Amino acid sequence: METVVDNEFVTVWVYPDKKIVRHKFHKFIFGEPFRQALTKGADAFEKYHCVKWLSDDSENSALLPEDSEWGQIYWEPRIMRAGWKHWALILPEKVVGQMNMNRLVKRYSEQGVNVKIFSNPTEALSWLEHQ
Repeated sequence: METVVDNEFVTVWVYPDKKIVRHKFHKFIFGEPFRQALTKGADAFEKYHCVKWLSDDSENSALLPEDSEWGQIYWEPRIMRAGWKHWALILPEKVVGQMNMNRLVKRYSEQGVNVKIFSNPTEALSWLEHQ
């Protein structure tokens, strides 16, 4: 495991041998810290030919519209081209954040990503390891 980003908002790791990128939001994240985390995660995803992503968004809330738009325009096409196949997701505790993420679950599922929602990061990682 290699740490890609570690700050007050987020930690991003890559597991090169397991082809997994993992992030954990530590609190509500938006703007530049959000975009930097996803960009650095995508860099590692491409570098190590990953196909799996674990998102621990339990401490986050709803995405701001401008961050959601940025994700759809810049992050999503890049990660899909890189070969994203499996997504383990821990939903935000806040209902508004859950609603937001459920829309993304539907969107990515329709694009062929195998998505599963978890409440425990250890279980989520274990599931990804077996995909």
